[in-house]
Amino acid sequence: MLVPERRDLLLDRLRRDGRVIAKDVAAELAVSEDSVRRDLRELAAAGLCQRVYGGAVPASPAVADYGTRRGVAVDSKTRVAAAAAQLVEPGTTVVLDGGTTALAVVHALPRDLEATVVTHSPTVAAALVDHPTVEVYVLGGRLFKHSAVACGAAAVEAADAVHADLFLLGVTGVHPDSGLTTGDADEAAMKRTLARRAADTYVLASSEKIGAASRFAVLPLDAVAGIVTDVPDDDEVVARLLRMGVPIVRAGGRSAPGGDGRGDRAHRGVH
Repeated sequence: MLVPERRDLLLDRLRRDGRVIAKDVAAELAVSEDSVRRDLRELAAAGLCQRVYGGAVPASPAVADYGTRRGVAVDSKTRVAAAAAQLVEPGTTVVLDGGTTALAVVHALPRDLEATVVTHSPTVAAALVDHPTVEVYVLGGRLFKHSAVACGAAAVEAADAVHADLFLLGVTGVHPDSGLTTGDADEAAMKRTLARRAADTYVLASSEKIGAASRFAVLPLDAVAGIVTDVPDDDEVVARLLRMGVPIVRAGGRSAPGGDGRGDRAHRGVH
């Protein structure tokens, strides 16, 4: 088999199975494992996969720039946002991540909601101006333009003053093997900081993020209260997550087995 044919096969396996194990493909094709790993390195360099220990998983399209991401999986983001908005109870304090799905959550919140929202996203904060009874706290810091959020030491220090009931977390990849990932190390660190400041963390996982992975780990799957997604339960990746005991909150308000879609949250505020 020629090298281009082998790489096409690897891409087909990634699309079909959601992962490639280098030693298994090497044995199947009677080539060296080093050859397969070299192919995966080339595919990763072209942005076509994300290498992980022992092989590769699909690369997330959500690592594109902010403007491009606004046109990716729009309907899925709308459904996920509607389900996530139902987790926001009146009187609670919510940390809302940046990104296009988080912005969709703002649009899904009831106009008469009385709550406190903490965000490091200027875009999300500006959208909340249209919610007259939502108190908004903006965390400042260095603006990471790719996702239009504040990161860095100043943002982390500001986040340390927050005590929240709920964190709605945006990531670029949700994968049974790689966990929750994103494309920038500083952004990943900021997301971990925000998760530590909330009683419960739920992941905003529109369809393009399920089964994909990016370079930097955010959190392990067992560190969150649930994954909010509209990807059906019979999807291979979602089925694996369910078998692992990861709670799945179905877009539309129904939870899959393994989670009730809502954690017990005590009301806490911004100090």
